[in-house]
Amino acid sequence: MGGFSLWHILILAILVLLLFGGSRFSNMMGDIAKGMKSFKQGLSDDDEAKNRQPVPPPQQLPPQAQAPQPPIDITPRAADPVAPPPPVDDQAR
Repeated sequence: MGGFSLWHILILAILVLLLFGGSRFSNMMGDIAKGMKSFKQGLSDDDEAKNRQPVPPPQQLPPQAQAPQPPIDITPRAADPVAPPPPVDDQAR
């Protein structure tokens, strides 16, 4: 039901050839091939341009004139006292 058989594909191909014609169809395929070829050439040109440009060496930032920060205190402290939970209605009576 949902699949295409060989007959469906042949009929569809004949309709496409009738609508577009043989020369028109081959011209479209040639245009597509030219487009793919120029796309590949553009990609290779970009790769060559990247390889030709020298990469500048990394530069160090100048030291900033700031007062040194005091060290962070990480000594453990006693926990804050925990308040008792609020009374429930049954306990308050």
